[in-house]
Amino acid sequence: MFNPDGLGSRYTRAMHRVHARLSAMAQPATAFTSTPEPRTIGVFAKGRQLLAGNFLFAGHLIVAPETSIWDLDAPDEEFGQDLHGFAWLDDLAAVGDSAARKSAQAWVWRWIDRFGRGRGPGWTPELAGRRLIRWINHAIFLLHGQDKEQSDAFYRSLGQQVIFLSRRWHTAPAGLPRFEALTGVIYAGLALEGMAQHVEPALKALSKECKAQIDEQGGLATRNPEELLEVFTLLTWARAALADAGREPAMFHQEAITRIAPTLRTLRHADGSLARFHGGGRGMEGRLDAALAASEIKERNANGMAMGYARLSAGRTSLIVDATVPPKGVHSVNAHASTLAFELTSGRRPVVVNCGSGMSFGEDWHRAGRATPSHSALSLDGFSSGRLGEAGNGWREEQLIDAPKTVPVQLSSANDGTRFEGGHDGFEATHGLTHARTLELTFDGRGMVGEDLLLAMKDANKRQFDRVMDAKNLQGVPYQVRFHLHPDVDASVDMGGLAVSLALKSGELWVFRHNSGASLSLLPSVYLEKGRLKPRAAKQIVLSGVAMEYATRIRWSLSKAQESAVAIRDLNRDETDLTH
Repeated sequence: MFNPDGLGSRYTRAMHRVHARLSAMAQPATAFTSTPEPRTIGVFAKGRQLLAGNFLFAGHLIVAPETSIWDLDAPDEEFGQDLHGFAWLDDLAAVGDSAARKSAQAWVWRWIDRFGRGRGPGWTPELAGRRLIRWINHAIFLLHGQDKEQSDAFYRSLGQQVIFLSRRWHTAPAGLPRFEALTGVIYAGLALEGMAQHVEPALKALSKECKAQIDEQGGLATRNPEELLEVFTLLTWARAALADAGREPAMFHQEAITRIAPTLRTLRHADGSLARFHGGGRGMEGRLDAALAASEIKERNANGMAMGYARLSAGRTSLIVDATVPPKGVHSVNAHASTLAFELTSGRRPVVVNCGSGMSFGEDWHRAGRATPSHSALSLDGFSSGRLGEAGNGWREEQLIDAPKTVPVQLSSANDGTRFEGGHDGFEATHGLTHARTLELTFDGRGMVGEDLLLAMKDANKRQFDRVMDAKNLQGVPYQVRFHLHPDVDASVDMGGLAVSLALKSGELWVFRHNSGASLSLLPSVYLEKGRLKPRAAKQIVLSGVAMEYATRIRWSLSKAQESAVAIRDLNRDETDLTH
């Protein structure tokens, strides 16, 4: 996140206010050129909570029944941004009854009255773009039963926001915020009378952003899977809006959709959710499927690699590994030290996970979630594979520095399945050791075998390892191999401490075993999930030991118990209670 207290940021905010108030003087739009189709997907449970007066945004819950959303005292900037972005309108529309419509109408027109003349924190390009998309998507829902004066105010505000965006989109940070701003201009420019002149410049800018931000493999420099999904969704919405107007997307726009779709399919677990890496979550329920269906592209990356992740899948099991160097520079302000970490999902149930992003739970959780011990990976002597350092260059958030520079990987066939082999040099400078990891998934998806190696490979590495050993009085270098479990996994130590049994809510039973000099323990963990009030309690399997020589091997396995059925009808999904 760019430093909001810097001179450049203060100037940008001031110019936002100037252009917002200039835009508010216009009398632009009077009607829609065509009836808009809602494309955004809300969550029914969230909508019911809003109607009950439970306002849960940015990790904060305010209970205030019979209170306007604009009378809330926002506890922080992120909370306010969630309000002014209007994504909550999707949730009210998902409820869709008269009470939901009444609240949605009251809150939209209250925003127009209070903030529509360029006031308040909602006048940034990304928030204006997000807000325009929601207002247009749910226009029929909002305008039902409204009189001419209210309808005119609605259209006037839409047009004013388009004019603001046409002047200020270029100041949005590159990446998702700029895609949101430009999609808002295109969406509204095509839908509203008198706004068509803003479409062509926005289309050219969107095409330029697609070329600059989406790489040849269909990935983003941040390597955040959920962020890629959000960008992809915006691109498919913009293309659909163009199709409704009888127009075709630009070449780079369409090529970006074509490249991203196979990448997202590769990054999708067996349960349909995204792998949780580098600040990204599982993705909003239904959004990934809707976006992929809208793209009409069914391919998956043939080599099992996408945006630096490796995917192994068989039967009902998926395995996704962070298999390249972490994001660099300004792209790393939300990056995690997760090299060679993996996640495993069986059917509709996540089994081995990463803790996730703690951003919505405050600075301490955000920092903790980025460290290697918060991932299903190997950490060494209390060190992460990369560390957080001062960003500089006006950036407030810490960037990931001293991270692995070389991450060789290979996917190949094994005797009874597929094999991933990878390594990283993140511990070379500190300990002289390279971490190598091999993961094999059987053809039927019922088992996997893993091996973690710590190696001092070159003479210089061996000398560094010897220095570390001397500093520790030859007592060895401690390591921990962690396997974080999803909160729904019921884990218990078994076989006299030699194994851990994992019972899934589907009825499946998995067993973790190891064959090494490490000690096995089952310890507390957390699951950091965006949209909740606090971290969820979970467990983690930890293999602990010490590296005494130039080569240390830790072998382990995870397999379904024989009594687990090959195919299980896992139809019952718990209703998410987002306030716990």
